[in-house]
Amino acid sequence: MSREAVDMHVESVTLEAADTKTIRLKWPDGYDPVFKTGQFITCNWPDEPAYKRAYSLSSCALDRGFYEFTVRRDGKMGTRLVDWIKPSHVLQVLPPAGRFLPVYEPDAHLICIAGGSGVTPFRGFVREATRRGLETKITVLYSVRTPNDIIFRKEFEELARANPNFKFEVTCTRLQPSDPWEGRRGRIDARWLKQHVQDISKTFFYACGPNALVEFAEGIVFELGATKQQMKTEKWG
Repeated sequence: MSREAVDMHVESVTLEAADTKTIRLKWPDGYDPVFKTGQFITCNWPDEPAYKRAYSLSSCALDRGFYEFTVRRDGKMGTRLVDWIKPSHVLQVLPPAGRFLPVYEPDAHLICIAGGSGVTPFRGFVREATRRGLETKITVLYSVRTPNDIIFRKEFEELARANPNFKFEVTCTRLQPSDPWEGRRGRIDARWLKQHVQDISKTFFYACGPNALVEFAEGIVFELGATKQQMKTEKWG
């Protein structure tokens, strides 16, 4: 696949949380790339070609005709995208790359650890597995501040109902005791993670989000006896 940037029009912009939007980019005529779920694209505005940012795809390889990526208001690029992007705008896009790829083996269990917008690539993981009717087990352990910060909540809940091999579990870190929330509270910790591990030899761990969360997850996973080949990470600063 050519590594040249391609101009893509913004087809739609969807608000996911107060500071987070999903941007759908329409492929131009004749564009039909081969890529894998879990990869990222690199984007820039045409008026700032030297300033590029990479974003994990929140769509999957079975989604054809468009790319979707989900961005939080953060930094120069993230702020401009969330605050100013509109349908009909144009972004220049490099084709997908990266090795943050799901292991779709029948007896595998993928435990996906996410914080904030780090959940975005895991939507693609689960979308593909569900559409293909795969036996691969996937568990997403997701840390957010409050229920209002849960990205893709409706879709993940629908996927969990459609796919018996998928579990979506959320923990909230900044709730008051009186706040309504029936789920788990507190940060992701070793005990919670270990509760979801059944056979360490068949488990693959993925962690995506802030550096502190990813590094903490790595420490727990290696203490459990997983190999480096069983751990994949993406750190977002």
